[in-house]
Amino acid sequence: MLFALDFFLRRIAQGLVIVVLVTMLIFTLLRVVPGDPVRMMLGPMVSAAVAEETAQKMGLRDPIPVQFTRYIGQVFTGDFGRSFVRSAQGGSTGGSRGESTFDTANRASVIELIATSLPYSLILAGLAFLFSLAIALPIGIAAGLNSGKWPDKLALYLSSIFVSLPNVWLGLVFIFLFSAKAGWLPAIGYKGPSYAVLPALVLAVELAPVLIRSISVSVSGNLLEAYVAVGQIRGLSRLRMIVAHVLRNSMIPLLNVLGIQAVGLLLGSLFVAEYVFNYPGIGLLMINAVFQRDFPIIQAIAILACATLVIVNVLVDFAATTIDRRLQY
Repeated sequence: MLFALDFFLRRIAQGLVIVVLVTMLIFTLLRVVPGDPVRMMLGPMVSAAVAEETAQKMGLRDPIPVQFTRYIGQVFTGDFGRSFVRSAQGGSTGGSRGESTFDTANRASVIELIATSLPYSLILAGLAFLFSLAIALPIGIAAGLNSGKWPDKLALYLSSIFVSLPNVWLGLVFIFLFSAKAGWLPAIGYKGPSYAVLPALVLAVELAPVLIRSISVSVSGNLLEAYVAVGQIRGLSRLRMIVAHVLRNSMIPLLNVLGIQAVGLLLGSLFVAEYVFNYPGIGLLMINAVFQRDFPIIQAIAILACATLVIVNVLVDFAATTIDRRLQY
């Protein structure tokens, strides 16, 4: 109990520092890159006086440290701000307000937009992990138990093929084959869980090669450990040694890889897949926000992604230390 308490307090404190630093970096970069979000909000034909008045009212002309301090204070109260572009009714109204000033009361709450999109991304990510494990576990274990033989070579060839397939191209191929031609699965948008299958398969194909190699290397390495020979000398069958000891010890590297890949899935591949399939998750929300220079949404999703990175790594490290107490984090 004391070990768990000390572990979580120490790692959460470290994680908070990382989240604040990443938030500061994203916040600063958004404000120094070329382009004025006020023009995106009010339209290119708005007068310079109205644009400047709106920017002053929103605090976008204050020094960056002042803006960041104000923003962090709002975040700690649970207020992630309001969208620059999206109205409270859900539509995008950027560039349509003419000579009127920016009305924050009519803007959509960022936290509500994220809360609406997040469940769709969680469904997609969960399916992707299930599909990738269903592919990687049998192939990786077979390759690890038969190092240097044909299952190992087959796993290497499959991993090489999978990792060479760009997810954008693969998504378009899946849409053409399984939706447009065969009509087996829907592809665009979301009207039920079946709409998440094709993008989840795209993500699973991208995740599977890393998992396959990690599992096969870990299993083959554990088979060479001294405890396997000692266990068999003491009368344990090879099957029992593999199931009860080799596979259990091989799960630690797999946990670490899953932790890293979970964050990679959230930060990269998930966004691309959602954009290709027009899937209404966090990724599509983020990409549209980048195109529209919607600072509050970009900042909030960056904080969410970074916090997820910290939480996943803490949980993975704790699970690894629970399996093997010789590990120290």
